[in-house]
Amino acid sequence: MEKLDESKFEQRLQLLALRIPRELASAVTRLLRSGCLLDMPRVKPVVEDPESDKHRLVVLSEKIQSPDLSDIPEQVRNSLKQLCSVDVVPYTLTLGYSYWSAGHVAHLNIPDDLLVYKDVIAKVIYDKNYPRIQTVANKVGAISNEFRVPKFEILAGKNDMVTEVKQYGATFKLDYGLVYWNSRLEHEHIRLVSLFEKGDVICDMFAGIGPFSVPAGQKGCIVYANDLNPDSVHYLKINAKINKVEDYIFTQNMDARVFMQTLMIAPDPEAKSQFAAANCSSEETVSANEHSMPNGNHNDVQEICQESLDDSSVVNTAKRRQEASNEGDVACQEEDVNQTKKRNNKKVKSSGPLPVKPWEHIDHVVMNLPASALQFLDCFSGLVQKRYWKGSLPWIHCYCFIRSSESEELILCEAQNKLNAKIAEPIFHRVRDVAPNKAMYCLSFRLPMECLMEETEDNVLPVDG
Repeated sequence: MEKLDESKFEQRLQLLALRIPRELASAVTRLLRSGCLLDMPRVKPVVEDPESDKHRLVVLSEKIQSPDLSDIPEQVRNSLKQLCSVDVVPYTLTLGYSYWSAGHVAHLNIPDDLLVYKDVIAKVIYDKNYPRIQTVANKVGAISNEFRVPKFEILAGKNDMVTEVKQYGATFKLDYGLVYWNSRLEHEHIRLVSLFEKGDVICDMFAGIGPFSVPAGQKGCIVYANDLNPDSVHYLKINAKINKVEDYIFTQNMDARVFMQTLMIAPDPEAKSQFAAANCSSEETVSANEHSMPNGNHNDVQEICQESLDDSSVVNTAKRRQEASNEGDVACQEEDVNQTKKRNNKKVKSSGPLPVKPWEHIDHVVMNLPASALQFLDCFSGLVQKRYWKGSLPWIHCYCFIRSSESEELILCEAQNKLNAKIAEPIFHRVRDVAPNKAMYCLSFRLPMECLMEETEDNVLPVDG
């Protein structure tokens, strides 16, 4: 009889913890509750200190990576220092076999030789884990549909695949039968988002329900998120609202190539006001003068592809913004914001991110569709218009599979052929093994200069590298 190797399910997270006096544990956790404390289902953020029973370890969020605690807001750091003296120590969290599930759903992938026992397996799992596990489902067949969503057979419990899961302090609602979700990619989501800076502009071409977009929004990034699956976009919008980042995430439901091409189209200046007026929300109707900014750029976000991008959330968000878009004059911005706040006392409290123009600058593009993302790299050839672009070209993070018979050089060659340009200093990151002879990787690189396009009087020509 084959034995289950439970160690194969283990995942170790390298975190930081604060060593504090035992009696101050409650006070410290209250200080760190707003995004700084470890927030994972069934994992306690306060644990015993193996070196002293007079102390406790308060485990910090995966987002806190700096031993000097510079990732924690300054006000919280100062309050913490006033409360007590703390030591920052490394902490390894091991998530074992019993940890993994998606909310109340136990997702199985029973091999063919054990299918005869599927009902017994499901009953044991259900009986031993109820009420935490209320639905036991088994994956049926290979994934063949265009949305990469597996089919499931309910083996035990209620026929309810709608659930909620938590990752890195974010809550995600999903229907396991309609969208793709993989809890084992949590560490990769954390790793990539840690590369983003507050205020960065992110394009998530295959966003799913938001495992990259939502934490990026929580970090203060402006995210343009797209997915071909309308159910994924539906839950992405829900998750943006649940996590209170709807002001930072602008969603679309279209082909990824079309999505990127439309983001790069500079709008017709004469159509700005007409587009904003056509999408005005009755929920937040305020006079035009109240929303106008001194530099006239308050509608920049919703200007993108006026005919193709019809998501009214862009307009609603732009109307909530209270900040000027000229980053060069901080003093003027603060003055304008104060004046706007005084005028618009009926606006929502959150001012949202600064307006941006994606055709002028994007910082990161996420391509999380490892089965075929490489094939979409051709959309970047001639995508960026030189006359509009400002600053460095974006980082591209393209996920892919590499089999044991393939090499990184082969994948790089395929990527360069699709781009029709040479990639300088590519970075391959091994994400996880998905089969004995197959691994998932992330290929990261700066978009080559050859992909820039400049316009002449008659046509559009590539820029020589």
